[in-house]
Amino acid sequence: MDLAILFIAIAGGFLAGVINTLAGNGSAITLTIMTEIMGMPGNLANGTNRLGIFSQSALGAWAFYREGKLDVQRAKPYILITFLGAIPGVWTALQVSNEEFRSVFGYMLIVMLLVILVKPKRWLREGVMKDRPNYLLTVPVFFVLGFYGGFIQMGMGIFFLAAMVLGAGYDIIRANAIKVLVVTIFTVLIIAVFQWSGRIDWPTGLMIASGQSAGGYLTAKYASRYPAAKVWAYRLLILVVLASIAKIFLF
Repeated sequence: MDLAILFIAIAGGFLAGVINTLAGNGSAITLTIMTEIMGMPGNLANGTNRLGIFSQSALGAWAFYREGKLDVQRAKPYILITFLGAIPGVWTALQVSNEEFRSVFGYMLIVMLLVILVKPKRWLREGVMKDRPNYLLTVPVFFVLGFYGGFIQMGMGIFFLAAMVLGAGYDIIRANAIKVLVVTIFTVLIIAVFQWSGRIDWPTGLMIASGQSAGGYLTAKYASRYPAAKVWAYRLLILVVLASIAKIFLF
């Protein structure tokens, strides 16, 4: 493999790990590298991309846990419901092309941008986590999030953060901690299914995953220690959503 491509893959993976840990949609970087630079078919890239997602999420969750930002017991309902939604989501990914949903995803991001920008203090406050979720809202919302994550993953973290911060009452750092744990768990299932269908390029996936792992772990570790990280996570979230909208509609 050309050294320039190797550097781009690892550096892009690192950046994606940082973005995915604090915001979401870092997969836009890794999927672009695999499809546009390496020439990989979309469905193969979708499966291969899950290796980096798993590694960065697992190490990020471990870092958040060690820093006291990950409360697994309280988050069990969100984890279980999202996992159940991922099962039909990954099955759908094997049946249809995710490119068909590209424009729909763009319009969803525009709505999400408005949600993020209206009353920004909601995103920067200390969390007031609810003792018992409202299951009438929690079940459909997090099931759909799991379905989407199983189907394509790209951008799932953004919507999951909104549900955790605005719905479940988490602050943005603890919401990110739950997000990476949830992604770690259901990505195990997704990798197994994609491997069974022959849609993972392991050498490429592991190479990109090395960068993503470093980015995810270091970001989770230092974001847990500094109060100002909430502000930077919020700013990064806005930047990622804007960049994603621009990529879909302008390029």
